[in-house]
Amino acid sequence: MAGLAEGLRARLRTQLDALPVAIGDASPERLQRRPSSGAWSAHENLAHLARHHEVMLERIERILAEERPPLPRYRAEEDPFWPAWQSRAPGDVLKALRELRASLVARAEFLSAEEAGRVGVHSAFGPLPLAAWLEFFLLHEAHHLYVVMTRARG
Repeated sequence: MAGLAEGLRARLRTQLDALPVAIGDASPERLQRRPSSGAWSAHENLAHLARHHEVMLERIERILAEERPPLPRYRAEEDPFWPAWQSRAPGDVLKALRELRASLVARAEFLSAEEAGRVGVHSAFGPLPLAAWLEFFLLHEAHHLYVVMTRARG
């Protein structure tokens, strides 16, 4: 990850280390329980994170292959793959999440400074270099990890 700042590299490698604390000893049933508001369950938030890893990996490849590709805002409700992720068992989602994170870290590990500076254009945030896309990804992930904790332990 020579092309990425050390803090970004460290968070990419370690942010999911918070999963055991976020989930605690919640049962699969507890993870799948939606709050009375109807918002996503802890499990759905985890499935979203796993699916978002796939989306981010695809975006990295587009940013590296295309000149300033337009990358629309990701919305699970519009994603044809979301229902399959939503219906996976919690254990399967956690396993896939860890595997996808390893793939993301491996893909980002050898980015050059030039590659980290390549731009993708977000529909709301405008032009962002790849390093900023990864920062955005981690901030988004951190939000969902917090929600997982409130749902799994709340």
